[in-house]
Amino acid sequence: MSNKLAEMTTDQARDAVRLAPLVIIPVGAQEQHGGGMAMSTDTVRATGLADLVAGRLDGRAVIAPPVNYGVSPHHMAFAGTVTLSPATFQSVLRDVVASLHQHGWRQFLVITGHGGNNAALSVLAQEYLLQPELTFAWTPITPLVSDLIAGMEVSQVHGHAGEAETAQMLYLAPELVQAELLEPGATQLDELPPKARLSRQAQGPRLSVGFDAYHKRGVLGDPRRATAEDGRLLVETAADRIAAFADELLSA
Repeated sequence: MSNKLAEMTTDQARDAVRLAPLVIIPVGAQEQHGGGMAMSTDTVRATGLADLVAGRLDGRAVIAPPVNYGVSPHHMAFAGTVTLSPATFQSVLRDVVASLHQHGWRQFLVITGHGGNNAALSVLAQEYLLQPELTFAWTPITPLVSDLIAGMEVSQVHGHAGEAETAQMLYLAPELVQAELLEPGATQLDELPPKARLSRQAQGPRLSVGFDAYHKRGVLGDPRRATAEDGRLLVETAADRIAAFADELLSA
């Protein structure tokens, strides 16, 4: 039987509540990823990780259909980007969780491929503390393997549509990467205008800017350096780490 809720019959879903008590919800975004990578990148990465994590949990998790839109106002300068407000994004997830909770599921793990969703997910997780009968956890992908990225050949400025994200896509969905169209974006701090540079500070006050403020292509780093082998290491390690968390959660 498939572990994907969308591919189950209603009878199989009823049985899965008992057999697979954890629901994994992949969430992504519809937003620009430079001139050489698909706008579905964040959703593709989230669904890919969901598949790998569920596979490591030996039938104890089901995968909900992905939420394909996210909180992306910082990419709206680029054609094709679609954004939800944080409130709408949270409402969609609340309704998904409430529906599945009504059917008997009690544990939920959101895997987000888009960092712009993090703040909304963090607030939502706080809300669920008032529903002690329900467990709501969430995780990003790339920050989980920052230790490995530090050992890669990456630019001083890197991140969105850069080396690490492109590497993950070369491993998970190489057909969605047009290698001949990849081009570097902002790679050095001294290339950035003042507000963009302030937004990259690791400590201190926080400032949000649109990605067109970083570079005309909205890219951070040099995706041409990415390799599928680096992507394999990042993706499989992230899957191991998320699965280890989920395994402990299921045993709690």
